Amino acid sequence: MSDSSILSDAPLLSLVVITKDEADRIGKLLDSASIACEVVVVDSGSSDATVDLSRSLGARVVHHDWQGYAAQKQFALEMAQGQWVLNLDADEALSDELGLEILAAIRSAGPDVGGFSMPRLSRYLNRWIRHGGWYPDRKVRLVRKGRGRWVGDGLHETLLVTGTVKKLENPILHYVYRDISDQVNTINRFSTVSADHRTTSASKGYLLLGLVHAVGKFLECALWKRGVLDGIPGIVIAVNSAFYVFLKHAKAWEKGLISDDKK
Repeated sequence: MSDSSILSDAPLLSLVVITKDEADRIGKLLDSASIACEVVVVDSGSSDATVDLSRSLGARVVHHDWQGYAAQKQFALEMAQGQWVLNLDADEALSDELGLEILAAIRSAGPDVGGFSMPRLSRYLNRWIRHGGWYPDRKVRLVRKGRGRWVGDGLHETLLVTGTVKKLENPILHYVYRDISDQVNTINRFSTVSADHRTTSASKGYLLLGLVHAVGKFLECALWKRGVLDGIPGIVIAVNSAFYVFLKHAKAWEKGLISDDKK
């Protein structure tokens, strides 16, 4: 049997998601996934009810030890059996409008089309955030089976597509952080990863540069990208974005300090 005939017998659309301890959020995503013929949850060792909840909502759960974001998402992509694969995160969901748009798009897609991008609309502190650089935040998340590959450096992962990538207009709904503490914890984790990726020691001048960049980041988010129009949540985002920029510089400097102390 040829590869094309095997693919034609496959489900039209698969949804894949990677998880670890997402029981408080995964339900919203899976409840919105009625357009998918198959749902695959790749779990890396949840200690909460993520696995049982996912199975109860109809997902096929596969355990896979954590390999990093890009590698984990690539494994999930390979587990899907559908002709098209939708890659979402546990803190995201589909609107009814996006679901209908996806089905129409993949049913009419020509053979040159390898994937689709879509905007992402984030909800934070009880508000949909439309400024400050958070929207439209367009992502490539829908790919024809066999035409996509996840790559990344530990901080940012990207779905590379072979073929034409077309744009969808309705957004993914992104329930981005549980609260401010969750955002701060994420900033702390990601700034550590950023510092660990530096191959050379950072000087005191680099720390000062971090301070300048942090001020610039606040002004960028709050004023240039009009984060103030999102009210207090927009200001919180601008301050925390500036904090992240400074923190990754400070940790890079600290890494050099610790290295010098061991000499």
